[in-house]
Formats: sequence, structure tokens, C-alpha cells
Amino acid sequence: MTTLSVRSPILALALAAAGVLAGCATPAPAPRAPAPAPAPVATPPAPATRPAVQPVEVQPIAPATQMQPAGTANGYGNAASEALSRMLAYADRARSLQSGEAAAEIARIGDPGDSAPLQMQLALALAQTRNAADLARATALMQRVAGSTQAEAQPLQPLARVLAARYLEQRRVEDDRDRQVQQLKEAQRRIDHLNDRIEALRAIERSFGRPSGAARQSP
Repeated sequence: MTTLSVRSPILALALAAAGVLAGCATPAPAPRAPAPAPAPVATPPAPATRPAVQPVEVQPIAPATQMQPAGTANGYGNAASEALSRMLAYADRARSLQSGEAAAEIARIGDPGDSAPLQMQLALALAQTRNAADLARATALMQRVAGSTQAEAQPLQPLARVLAARYLEQRRVEDDRDRQVQQLKEAQRRIDHLNDRIEALRAIERSFGRPSGAARQSP
């Protein structure tokens, strides 16, 4: 019993020493690798600010600048263009008419009635007679065509307005010419009258300068 009690502390010491050695023999745990840093999160770029859309004012297009549809000319159709072309051709022929030929053409047309083409043809013929009354009548006919509301007169109205203005100017020029001619005639009449009076005074002066018959017979 004594031996067991003595051995017990020795055994305890041996076991303790063995535990210490065993603890020393156990390798220390490897240090843990540091956790990888989190990848940087890409920040999406801020959306570009769009400029404010300004309203655009649409400029009105004048009717005269718009394209005319195919088959039209100056707003008229083919039939209207042909009517204008025929009237221009007639005006070119009437321009060369002499007074006698113009009178015959006026007689052929006769009364144009309400027909705009016939009114224009008659006016063109009247303008060639070189007569003030006929020119006044031609001007009135052209003005009727220019103010007409008939469909057949519409393509002829621009030409009628131009010719009416031309006839009015021609009448004004001819009136001025006639007035000047009349003034010249009046001035010439006065000059002739003064010349007659001067000749009469000269005759009287010559009669005073002649010696009487009795004076010539005296010694």
C-alpha cells in the first residue's frame, strides 16, 4: 500500500509531463490566409442630360411658292393654257393689220355678246384702226373681260388687264399729242394774224412815204 501511494504522485507527474510533451509535439495550426478584398463595384455612369426640345414654328407657305400639280400652268389646266395661247397668237396677227384690214375684221366679228374670247378679239382689232373712238371702245371691252366672272374669261384676265392698262396709256399719250397739235395750230394762227397786221402797217407806212401827184408836177 505504501508503495502504491508513493508511485501515485510519481505517476501523476509522469502523466502530466507526457501531456506537456504531447502538447509541445502537436504542430501549431497554420495561420489563416486573409480574406480577399471584395472586388470594387463599377458605378454605372450617370445618364447624359438631354437638351430640352424647343418647339419649331412652321412657316406658312404662300400659295404662289407652292409647286403646281403636273398638267397645270399658272393655276389653270391644259384647256385654259390652250385658250391663252390661241389669244396670244391672234393678238400677234392683229398687230400687223392695216386700217382697212382691221375694219374688215371688226365687221367679221360683229357683236361679241358675252363671249370673253370674242370681246378680246374685237378689242384687239379695234386698237389697230388708229382711231380715238375705237381705242376707247377697245379699252372698255378689255375691262369687261378683266372683270368678268365667267370661267372662260379667267385664263384671259391677266392679259386683258395688261392690254387695258396699255390702251389707257396709249389714249393718254394720244390725247396729249392732240392737245399739243391743237396748241401748235392756235399758235400758228396767231402768228399768221400778226404777220397780216404787220404787212398792213408796212403798207400804210409806204403810202405815207410816196409823193403826191401835184407835188411831182410842180416846177
